[in-house]
Amino acid sequence: MRYHARETALDGHRIVQLEDIETDTRVSISPEFGNNAFEFRHRGHNYLWQPTDGFQAFYGKRALFGVPFLSPWANRLDQDSYWVNDAQFSVNRKLGNIRDDQNHKPIHGLMIYQSWQIDRLSADTNGACSRCSFRFSGKPHLMAQFPFAHRIEMTHLLRDGRLHIRVRLENECEELLPVAVGFHPYYTLPGSREDWAVHICANKSVELSAAKIPTGRYTASPYSGHVPMRGAQFDDVFTELTRGRDGWSVFRATNNSASLSVGFGQKYPVGIVYSPKGSNFVCFEPMAALTNAFNLAHAGLYPNLQHIEPGNTWEEEFWIQPGV
Repeated sequence: MRYHARETALDGHRIVQLEDIETDTRVSISPEFGNNAFEFRHRGHNYLWQPTDGFQAFYGKRALFGVPFLSPWANRLDQDSYWVNDAQFSVNRKLGNIRDDQNHKPIHGLMIYQSWQIDRLSADTNGACSRCSFRFSGKPHLMAQFPFAHRIEMTHLLRDGRLHIRVRLENECEELLPVAVGFHPYYTLPGSREDWAVHICANKSVELSAAKIPTGRYTASPYSGHVPMRGAQFDDVFTELTRGRDGWSVFRATNNSASLSVGFGQKYPVGIVYSPKGSNFVCFEPMAALTNAFNLAHAGLYPNLQHIEPGNTWEEEFWIQPGV
C-alpha cells in the first residue's frame, strides 16, 4: 500500500506519522504539542526546521519550530487588551498562558502548547490523513483570555508528496467570532541559506511600526521575482497576494538542488515572510488577518477582518510541497 497513517511515540511523547512510500515522504505531527507538524522528510531531508537540540525542545524550552498554529490571534496585540464586537477585553497575565514578544506584547495567541484529541487516522488510495480537534469552549484558562466559545478541527492530509493542512472553526457562541488565526511554519532547504532564493507573491507591503505593529498604511511590495537570500533578512507583512487561476498564492524557496512551494488558500489574504540574518530557515506564514487585527478593525484601519456567524463555520487550508 502506498500510504500509511499510524500513531507512535518519540522521546516518550505520542506522535502521528503520515507516509507516502512512492514519493519517499514522511510527515510527523505532535498532537500533544499544538498538533504541530514538526517533520516533513522528503528523500532524506527534513524541510521543516528544528533547533539543534531537536524534538525535546518542544517540551523543555517550549521553542517554536515546525508548523505552529497561532490562535485565536496570530502575531502581536499592541497592548494587553483587544476589541471584539465593540467591547474591550483584557489579557489576564496572572493565568500564565500569555507569550510575550521582545517588547512585552502578547504574541501568537494561546494554542501553541495545547494538547489536541486525535479523532481519526486513515490511509487509502487518496492519501494518509490525520484529523484532530480541540474544544476551546471547554478550557476555562483559555476562555478567560478569549471568551468566545468555539471548536477547532485540523486535518493533515499527505497526498502525492504534498501536505495539506486544513483548519475548520465552529462558532459555538451567540455573537460573531472574529477570525485572526494563522500558522508560523519554519522551512529549510539542504545547504546554506546564503545560497537560497525566495519568491514572494504579493502586490503590497504592510507598513510596520518599530514594534512590528501595522500602522494602517501600505506600499508597493519591494520584491518581485526570485530574491536572493545572501546577506538579506526578512520580517515583512504582505497583502494583496497574487494568485494563479486555481486561486492559490504560492510562495517558494529554491537553491541549486531543491525547492519548496507553499500554497495559501483564498481565506489567507495575508502572508508574512520571516528569516533573520544568521538563521538557516525561512517562514512563509499564511494569515487570515493582519497582525493586531482586532484593534486595527475597531480603530477603522482594517475593514477586512473575517467573522463567523453564530452556529456557522470557517474553513481554509494551505499546502507544502518539496521538490528537486
